[in-house]
Amino acid sequence: MSQIRVRNKSTTKQKVFSIVNTMMIGAILGLAAKLVDTPGINPIFDNICGRLGIWVFVATLLSVFSYSPKLAAVKIFAFFGSMLTANYAYTVLFLHFFPMREIVFWGMCAVVSPVCAYIMWYARGNGLLSYIVSALPITVLLSEGFELRHAYLPIHTHYYLIPFLMGIYLIMILVLLLIIPKNKIQFVVVLPIALILSFIMIYFNVLGRIFGGTNSVL
Repeated sequence: MSQIRVRNKSTTKQKVFSIVNTMMIGAILGLAAKLVDTPGINPIFDNICGRLGIWVFVATLLSVFSYSPKLAAVKIFAFFGSMLTANYAYTVLFLHFFPMREIVFWGMCAVVSPVCAYIMWYARGNGLLSYIVSALPITVLLSEGFELRHAYLPIHTHYYLIPFLMGIYLIMILVLLLIIPKNKIQFVVVLPIALILSFIMIYFNVLGRIFGGTNSVL
């Protein structure tokens, strides 16, 4: 795999510092997501923990800019571990609610996440594999962004926020398209791949089948 992307040299201190920073980011975001997901604050944050695209976006950035695929795997496991711990610890201790189904499901996702991060690290590499890997998080954002048209259903109280939410997803997609590709050729190739894959996911309702009931818009 070294022909796709070469690992960056790093010291043990740099690796530890990177992992600790990632854990802090995860804990802060996990707690923040729970705090803003409170009635009366702002409906734009409703069920933010269940918006898969947001967490895929953050995890993608943390993965591709790691020193190596192994470090990316460790960092993402640390990120989701700390994020979920902070989020559900607050839920149990302060809201006195124990969402067993959600905890088990997202815990399983956290266990699988290192494998995804390891593969995702090669997105900023060379060759067809890197193009396909680069397209995967964009595919998720496109698919979930399209499903946002059903957000706030069946109650249309905040339906006016749907275009704003879609705009946020569009910004995340543009950021990934501008940051991940290393050259113009990769940029040109990645977008069509993501569009084709997202069409397939939407047509077969892939996200709905996998995350139905645990995702806020599916």
